[in-house]
Amino acid sequence: MARTAVSYTTFTPNGHTTDVAGTTIDATLVTNGVVINNVDPEHTVLRVTNTATGAKNVIVRTGSGVQSWMAGQGDLTVSVGANTGKEWVGPFTSAHYQQTGSRLYVDFESGFTGTITVFKMPKAWN
Repeated sequence: MARTAVSYTTFTPNGHTTDVAGTTIDATLVTNGVVINNVDPEHTVLRVTNTATGAKNVIVRTGSGVQSWMAGQGDLTVSVGANTGKEWVGPFTSAHYQQTGSRLYVDFESGFTGTITVFKMPKAWN
């Protein structure tokens, strides 16, 4: 199955960024996973909330291809607490997590419910 694409919410340098609700993590996202296209890993941060009654894991998959020379270090697995738990995950290292084609893959443990929001930090704070 194709992963579900989730778009960036970009932080505004020297300004204001309105909070967003995020993308609902439902059975489709748990089954298929998420892809962030045209990723800039070093400037990408995930906000993941969990509304399930037990702690659940979010997994950032190790990269593939020649750009991911650190891929041997494995996936990043983060436990998100039960009942409205929230975790901030990232930023990431391109050499470890970037997939071929400038993508980032995120998966969820079975039974995960909540939201994911993908934030992009500006390269320059000017």
